Order: sequence, then C-alpha cells, then structure tokens
Amino acid sequence: MLRLLVEWMSVPQVTLEEEKERGRNAFLGESPRLSSNDAPLPSQLGLNLAPPLNTPETSPSPSGLLSLPWEMVARIASHLPAQCVINVLPQVCRALGEVGEDTSAWQLRAHRLTGPKTSFPVGLRDNFDWPTACLEMEQLIERWAGQEEWAARQRVAQMQEAEGEQEMEEVPEQDDADEEAAGAVNGAAHEAVIEPDRPQALQEDGEDLPVRHREGEEGDNNAAPIVRDEGRENGIAGGVAEDGQNYQNHPEGVDGDQRQDNGNLEDMMDEGADEGAVTDPPPDRSPSPPPALEHITLPSGHIADVNSVLLVGGEGAVCASGSRDRNVNLWDLRRGPRGVLLRTLGGRGLFSTHRGWVWCLAANGPLLASGSFDSTVRLWDLEAGGTERGLIRGRAAVLCLSCQADTLLAGSHDQKVSIYDTRAAEPLVKSLRLHGDAVLCLASDEQYILSGSKDNTVAVFDRRAGKLLQKVQLKSYLLSMSYSGREVWAGDNHGLVHTFSMNEGFFKSIAQFNVGHSSLVTGVHHSPGTLYTCSSDRTIKVHLPCAPPKTLCTLHHQAGVNGLSVEAGVLAIASGDMNVEVWRPRQ
Repeated sequence: MLRLLVEWMSVPQVTLEEEKERGRNAFLGESPRLSSNDAPLPSQLGLNLAPPLNTPETSPSPSGLLSLPWEMVARIASHLPAQCVINVLPQVCRALGEVGEDTSAWQLRAHRLTGPKTSFPVGLRDNFDWPTACLEMEQLIERWAGQEEWAARQRVAQMQEAEGEQEMEEVPEQDDADEEAAGAVNGAAHEAVIEPDRPQALQEDGEDLPVRHREGEEGDNNAAPIVRDEGRENGIAGGVAEDGQNYQNHPEGVDGDQRQDNGNLEDMMDEGADEGAVTDPPPDRSPSPPPALEHITLPSGHIADVNSVLLVGGEGAVCASGSRDRNVNLWDLRRGPRGVLLRTLGGRGLFSTHRGWVWCLAANGPLLASGSFDSTVRLWDLEAGGTERGLIRGRAAVLCLSCQADTLLAGSHDQKVSIYDTRAAEPLVKSLRLHGDAVLCLASDEQYILSGSKDNTVAVFDRRAGKLLQKVQLKSYLLSMSYSGREVWAGDNHGLVHTFSMNEGFFKSIAQFNVGHSSLVTGVHHSPGTLYTCSSDRTIKVHLPCAPPKTLCTLHHQAGVNGLSVEAGVLAIASGDMNVEVWRPRQ
C-alpha cells in the first residue's frame, strides 16, 4: 500500500483547480490559459503542427490514486496506519489530506479495532476526537498485545531454571545410588550385545528417563494455568455483568503440544534412517523477538511501600514517587539502563520530605505537589531542580490531589475538598464539605470538580457557579478516577470499573464493568484510545476503552499495586514491595 502511494507521488501532481480548468476548456473547446511560466504554444509561433487525422483527441485526466473513485481511495487509506493518514497524507496533497477528515472512515476503523459486540466510545459521540482515539488504540495494540505472552514465557523460564538449580543441589546426596544405577545400566547394555532378546531389561532399568520428562511437563502445567487464568480474565474483562464478550487468547500450552508432536515425528524419522547415515543436528529454534516495551525496575530508593507515582514533564522522562518512608523521590528515566535517582525532595531542617506517609502526588507544568498524612501539602519547583516552593497546612490527612493551572485541589480525611491558590501567601480559597466521609479521589478541569468519597457518593461541583450541581449515590466507593474529555472512568473497592459521562453540567452513570480485578482498583488512567487499571490484587491491566473494555494484556506482580501513571506511552506503577517499575517503548 505504501509502495503504491510512493509510486503515485512520483507522478507529476495536478491540483484540483487545474483539473477543473482543463476539463472545462476541453468541454468548451477553448485553449488553455497560459501563465507567465508556461512555454508558448506551437500555433502562436506560426507553426502548423496539426495532429494526424487518425489520432483521436484526448483531454487531460488525473493519474495515480486520484484517478480512482473516491470510495476506493478511502478504502485504501483505511488499511494504512492511522499515523500515516494523520501525518503523511496531508503532506502529499490536499486531496489525500481530506481522507483524514472523513469521520465515518475513522468510525469504521475504530469498530474494526474494538471488534464486534462492543460500543465505542462509551460516552457522547458529538465532537469526539476519532483520529486521536484510533491512533492511540493502534499504538496500544502494537505495544501491549504480545507483552503478556512474553512475561508468561519469562516466568516459565524462571521456574524451570529454579527447578533445575534445585535438582542440581540434590545430585551430590545421591552419588552412590547414581553410581550403582549407572553400573546396572552399563551391565545390562553389555548383556544386550551378547543376548539381543534382552533390550526390555535396559528399558525397565532406565524408566527414570520418562519420569523426568513427565516432571518437566508437570512444571509446564504448573505455569500454564497462569496464562489460562489470564485468558479467562480477558473473557471477564471483556464483558458487562449481563453479556460479556470473550477475548481469550490461545494458551501457550497449544504451542507446547505442537512442539511435542514435532519432536515425536523427528524421533520416528530418526528411527527409520540408515544406521550409517550422518544426520545434521536440528537447528536451534530462533528466539521470539523482544516485545515493543522495555520493563525496568528503578534502583532501590525507598525503604517502605510506594503509595503513589507520577510521570511529569510531558515526555515520560521524569518520575516522582511518594512512599510510606515519608519521602518523595525524583527519577530520571532517560539516564542509565534502569534510570537514575536525581534527588530526594526536602526542605530546610527536614530529614525527610514529610513527617508522615506520602499518600498522593499531582503536577501542572513545573509545579509538583505532594500530600501527606501529616496534614500538609508541599509544593516543589521542578524547573529549579525540585527546590521547595511552598507549604500548605491543613487540618487532616491529605488523601488525594488535583492540580489545574494555579489552582490546587486537596481531598482530606475530614470529608472536605479544599481549593488553594498556589500563588498567594494565604493559599486557602475555599473549603467545601461535599461528603459525609473521607474524600478518596479527585478529578477536575477548568469548570468542574469531581470527588469520590468513602460514603459511596460522587459529587460534581461547578467552579464558575460556585455551587454543588449533582451528587450520585453508588453501591460502593471509588478509590481512583480519570477524567478525559467528557468521559470519567473510575475504580471502586469491589474491583469494578465505572464509567460516567459529563454533558453540560449533567453527570450520568453509564455502566460498570468487571475487568477481572478481584480487589481494590487503586489506579485508573483513561484517554480517548487507552485504558489502564491496577489493583491491590497484584495485577495491572491494559484495555481498549470500549464497552465492554477489551483487555489486551494482564501483568502479574509479586505485590499489591498502589497506583499508576501514564505519559507518552510510558507506564509507571507504585508497588507494595518498595519499588517503582516502568514499562517504556524500547529504543
């Protein structure tokens, strides 16, 4: 397809205006107009160069892709990557650039990506950014579709390596027994040379070989349920409670059976070969290519559970992490193979960033805010290397933050949402009591503040009107929330993911989905074409944000996952084992 496009680019281009002018002149029998750069016609030079009588007259016509019907051009473009349609075609010519303006083509592309029996987008379709959504979905599929299989193979390899090391440790304790067994086998083999009717004795004495083969199979079976369970989770993740769609992937056990059958076939061929024939050793199986994403664990920088993580700077290059060790660390992900700790934030006279657990982080531009159980919010200037910019003192533990321009929102354990002006000496602007219990999550834009509380409610506050617009009662409480466009995705304490729509101040609950989490959904990130979730059940999931969500990948972690952050295709998670882990595009 791209080759066809390149060949067409080599043809002299004709603009739409020129095509129309030439067609009109050909229809009216008029001579084409001359521009200052055109050469004079032979008739104007007094030359009689009339064409032969047998030569038919032809009118100019467009060539290349533009000579095809428009529907066919659009169909060809639908098989090009979204990035090519958005960035390349408009630079080729204006006519092809109009392909990217066809909303119906983008809708068909999105439906092809999400699959049948799904609805996309979940919220309103008016003014939806279809090109961005399709671009993000294609990139998400390319990066994450094979990541789960790669991680499963790595786990199986590690388990087999551990079993091999354990067997090697047990070998010295059985030296005498092994020598006796080896002697018996050698004796039986010697007798088999003299008496050909005795090969069964050798087989009976060597029965431990098939037994070891079965042990290897049992090792694979112990690991295979991990993959099969993930497939079942994909089936759960793909559906609403009433009608789920199964997106289960094929387990690796099928490939294993195929490889075993191939091995038996090779054995049969070897048995049928001549005794004197020399056979080449089987070629080594080429390793599968590495995934599109690189997984790294940042160097040890915390001595307690990491509660929150945030990618800042717009390029996924700098990461901030807050921990129960009371510190906030800044990491440079571009330096070194595993990133480098830039510094631990702190002010004068402080041995740590805060005097209590660091529970939440938020940022806007160069401003970074950290909230703590010590009832304070500290402000940091990233452009100045993380120096302290200000201190806000509250009256209760700060549990969640949201930052918009020069306005900072803080949800606290005393049931309040506080509004601060980060530029003022007295930063508190207003304190809102919107709930009857602790405020656990926040999301906001320039007009609305959304807050979720442990009292099982979601409140919508209009910043411009200065009043509470709506309060929605749920059957569970929300712990994490992501507000993008006019869609809101949130995770609750039962492992469910909720979706809401926001339209001109009206907040509406759309649906709730079981995406396969069995415990608290501690982190959610949503954009027009991506959906990430994490849970204290030790899993991270990547989905397409349709209804029901289509799970592309499930990553299993060794500890509970307390939060996540996504920026420029980079994923960072806060882990309960004192680490920060990152998945980033492979260089």
